[in-house]
Amino acid sequence: MRPIAPRSHVRTIAALLAACAAGTAAVVAVAPAASASPIIYPAALTDTFYASPADLADHRPGDVLAARPVSAPAGFLNTDAVQLKFRSTNSEGHPIAAVTTVLSPRGAAPGRPLLSYQHIINALGLGCAPSTAMYTDDPKLAIREAPGLNVAIAKGWSVAIPDHLGPSSAYGAAKLGGQITLDGIRAAQRFDALGLGASPVGMAGYSGGGMATAMAAAIAPTYAPELDLAGSAYGGAPMNIDKMAKALGQQKHPAFGLAMAAALGLEREYPDRMPITSQLNSAGQQLRDQIANACTNEIMLYGAGRSLADVADPDVGMALLDSTSIQAVFADNSVEDVPSVPNAPVYEWHSGTDVLIPVEAIDSTMARYCEAGVPVTSDVVSAPDHLSAAVIGLPGALKFLDDRFAGIAPTTSC
Repeated sequence: MRPIAPRSHVRTIAALLAACAAGTAAVVAVAPAASASPIIYPAALTDTFYASPADLADHRPGDVLAARPVSAPAGFLNTDAVQLKFRSTNSEGHPIAAVTTVLSPRGAAPGRPLLSYQHIINALGLGCAPSTAMYTDDPKLAIREAPGLNVAIAKGWSVAIPDHLGPSSAYGAAKLGGQITLDGIRAAQRFDALGLGASPVGMAGYSGGGMATAMAAAIAPTYAPELDLAGSAYGGAPMNIDKMAKALGQQKHPAFGLAMAAALGLEREYPDRMPITSQLNSAGQQLRDQIANACTNEIMLYGAGRSLADVADPDVGMALLDSTSIQAVFADNSVEDVPSVPNAPVYEWHSGTDVLIPVEAIDSTMARYCEAGVPVTSDVVSAPDHLSAAVIGLPGALKFLDDRFAGIAPTTSC
């Protein structure tokens, strides 16, 4: 860990911790204080299916490393399921093993559409990822989007749900999520038993899942140029974590735990460039320990009503927010800053009154896509908050994808 100079503005780590906490609710951020405690990674799963093989680096991104049939998760009807472990790549270019769960209609026809759905995962524990959470008896971990995904399966589509936070549960790491999403699609198409090799492919997600979807769409032309994507639909997506960081304050907030989790998740993904743990005071270390393997409800509970001053000494540390290292991490994980543009149509929706995400970053990104010739449909839905917009915009997203799979030419709001 690099040494930290002794002075800083209060808002630096505060904004950093808040930057990617857009999974569920408005978030405020955290500040620095000295600590020599090491980074805490999530507890390993006892299921050996998730283990990385010794020859991981010898495989191509998207290669299937292992497969197993599983029962359909609760809430899914007339559905077959298989889990695929595949080779992917983390944010710094190192090979990792990732997992996606592919749900298909029973007796599905080959060549049917494939939808990669990026679920909202507000978590630091590996047990909170969809491939595990869908098979627990805990209703808090259920896939809330199951009714909408059942509609897709009833249409004859297969739905792949990747664990897009990766093997370290790196909450907040959008670049990682985009790469895992694309490699999960590759894996589903390469697994011959599914019959998806020639299928049209779409992507969808909301909030944190929307961020992974938007990033996947943006980097597809460079990271996975061979994929023939029909389109992507995403809503409530944080498109610029730097702008979001600077827009958020530092008052006590009921959703502060999500901010803390995002900072710790980014630190896991960039251990040499995100000095978060070393800045926490004793209360911050205690909160870190409480949420290091937690899912949404526990993260919200333990962090409720806290602020940056509760977890770190605001007088310690250097101005990290505008440092070269942190700005590079922000750029890596902000869709607005990605130079490439999608090579397939985009449907984007959000609430015009969403106070959690920087709407101007969405507008700027969509304008750039329009200028580059990408067919874009933007829908500003009448929703009072971030969460209700997810439900209101879903029918439009499914209609958009249905039309793309049917080969109907896209309209555009450009």
